[in-house]
Amino acid sequence: MAHPSPIASSTTQPSPSITLSDLTFAWPDGTPVFDGISLSIPDAVYSLVGANGAGKTTLLRLIAGELEPRSGSVAIRGDVAMVRQHAHDDPSSTIADVLGIADIRAALRRIESGSVDERDFGIVGDDWDAEDRAIGQLSALALPTDLDRIVADLSGGEATLLAIVAALLTGPAVLLLDEPTNNLDAAARARLFEVMRRFPGTVVVVSHDLELLEQVDTTLELYRGEVRQFGGPYSFYRETVAVEQQTAEAAVATAANDLRRQRREMVEAQIKLDRRARYAATAQREKRVPKIVAGMRRNAAQVSAGKLRNTHRDDVSGAADRLESARDDIRDDRTTRITVPEAEVAPRTRIIDDERLSVDGPERVAIAGPNGSGKTTLIADLIAGGRIVVGYAYVPQRIAFDDPTATIAGWVAVTHPEIPMQQVRAHLARFLFRGKLADRTIGELSGGERLRVALAAALLADPVPKLLILDEPTNNLDIDTTEQLVSALREWTGALLLVSHDPGFLDRVGIGRTIELPTG
Repeated sequence: MAHPSPIASSTTQPSPSITLSDLTFAWPDGTPVFDGISLSIPDAVYSLVGANGAGKTTLLRLIAGELEPRSGSVAIRGDVAMVRQHAHDDPSSTIADVLGIADIRAALRRIESGSVDERDFGIVGDDWDAEDRAIGQLSALALPTDLDRIVADLSGGEATLLAIVAALLTGPAVLLLDEPTNNLDAAARARLFEVMRRFPGTVVVVSHDLELLEQVDTTLELYRGEVRQFGGPYSFYRETVAVEQQTAEAAVATAANDLRRQRREMVEAQIKLDRRARYAATAQREKRVPKIVAGMRRNAAQVSAGKLRNTHRDDVSGAADRLESARDDIRDDRTTRITVPEAEVAPRTRIIDDERLSVDGPERVAIAGPNGSGKTTLIADLIAGGRIVVGYAYVPQRIAFDDPTATIAGWVAVTHPEIPMQQVRAHLARFLFRGKLADRTIGELSGGERLRVALAAALLADPVPKLLILDEPTNNLDIDTTEQLVSALREWTGALLLVSHDPGFLDRVGIGRTIELPTG
């Protein structure tokens, strides 16, 4: 997809479909989320990225009108539709119910049977083709077209796409999508991307999906309560931020050097002043100069010394302020990274010995295929059948902890009773659970934190496992945790076996071979 410049080439700027004016929002307890956001968004496809807890979903809800700002305003040109994660929780609903056309269908059936009741005609209104439009949209996304089918019969991915069809049928000018690719296989994701590209209005999507984030025209970043626009997809945004951070780090180094120099010069100046004072005092004691002259010199020296001290004190204070200002430009979300232990794997070491999948040495292999093709089952078979012939670490798709009240350190220690607690805590620090963070309880952790705990526990072994197996590790991760995982897996020196629907994620961690499983 081409990445248009944020500045239109025409002299006539497109009218924005979303306009935020001095938008301020806080939770009922007074916790601020945004303060004075102003932003204009013309028709295009946008992603909204930011750290977990930055307020991305909250901003979508404000745009959708589900939340009221404390001050400021949100203006939408046309109607807005928002598709949430887990949009339909009632499994007994029919497809027609979800699409909002059940009453219209019933009225149409009554009219076809001879009803002349004005209420039926009022229900139908101008939507005489509601069924045809619904079936057309369902077909475009390869969804079942039986409108009486219940949601319980659909897969998680189909339920997500169904919610998007329901939103499209309302004819919105603005479409808001919150994590739309969770549970979608490659084919369903491709259909979703096509819907986004063809949508005639504005699409704003919140996602951790690296492939989806490359499909957008513009990246919006929510950081420290402000929104910035980057005129390209996620890779362009990351490159821009990386360059900014290099500049910021250089500015910090320069400011730190300047502060050290100013402090050194202040100390040297004080030493000179002390030396002069001692010399003057000695001269006065030895009466080498008249008393009145010595007094005048002493007074002049004190004035001069005071000015010099103030000058150096101001210079040091100014240098300290510049250093603090430079440090403010270093982003918190770019300074934390997971570090994995180093595995030793010789190039020809047999890792997995099976006719369906053979792995030798530190290979990086992905298992791909549509939903239901048996990717997780294959991993279970390899493990149960003893086909993995080296030490391995496995983190399943559904991470379960038997005791949610246990602390992180306590739970990991129980899974490895042979390892001293001090070593457990040192290991957890590599996975960003340092100090008191390791004393948090399992039950209060986010999805990304639970993954880090599971990964830490799986890799806490002596010797370090030669194979790491991850099944859909990016499901429900925020983008920063996904980035941390990408960085960690790129540094992993052992063999790697990954199941993922996200080609962008697989590409970034350096997958060298993909095993494609056919449909069940």
